[in-house]
Amino acid sequence: MQILCVDDEVLILELTVSMCRELPQKPQVHGAQTAREALGWLQENNTDIVILDINMPEMDGITLAAKMKELRPDLAVIFLTGYSEYAVDAFALHASGYLLKPVNAKRLAAEIEYAMRGRSAPANTAHVKVRTFGEFDVFVDGNPVVFSRARAKELLAYLIDRQGGYVTRANLFAALWEDGLYDRSMQKQLDVVIRSLRTTLEENGVGDIIEIHKGSLRAVPEKMDCDLYRFFKGDIRAVDAYRGEYMNAYSWASLTESYMDRIDKNNIKRSSSK
Repeated sequence: MQILCVDDEVLILELTVSMCRELPQKPQVHGAQTAREALGWLQENNTDIVILDINMPEMDGITLAAKMKELRPDLAVIFLTGYSEYAVDAFALHASGYLLKPVNAKRLAAEIEYAMRGRSAPANTAHVKVRTFGEFDVFVDGNPVVFSRARAKELLAYLIDRQGGYVTRANLFAALWEDGLYDRSMQKQLDVVIRSLRTTLEENGVGDIIEIHKGSLRAVPEKMDCDLYRFFKGDIRAVDAYRGEYMNAYSWASLTESYMDRIDKNNIKRSSSK
């Protein structure tokens, strides 16, 4: 495990680095005082966790965390700050933890343990990773897939939400356009979106994650590592990682989110441990 600590206050940075080095996991720990130094380190090193001050000169920690997530989407971010009012902005970035100064070694250890549980990948790491908790994103070999059309991305999200079931074009249209009229003109528009999605996936070498049969489409669950699918299989890491947010951008996702919220997580953990 490798940890990057970022704080412009030298004494606090040295203390944080020291506490991290005393963790039972015996991580490799590096300290950085500036955003530029931190970003440079992250570009060259496969870092697991960053412990990041928020109130810093040159670039605030929220902005820095967003840039870090662009470089390494799977990076776990723990904010360390003296100001509690930043909590909302921090969790909007899906931070793994939020600690108030002065930092407590026990709390720090607990946050790092939690962050690593949420970050850990399953033994058989997939070529394609799909994140549905919070915002929806797809990664191929760690690189984010960029969609040329927002509806093409939403189309894939909806297919993944259907968990391998075939979906008719009419139902896809209803999800993407809600109260729109499914006439000939809009059928052609849906065809454009489907072609755009297939082109994007093929350009990224993952065209096989969706299938089309007799006009219906489906996502192929066995072709991807998806947090939603692992959640329903009782994977403890996925259960712990879910914090009540699922595909935030899409209104149709609220049905699945409501169902997930009603599930007793403790029962899932007990069942998976048997």
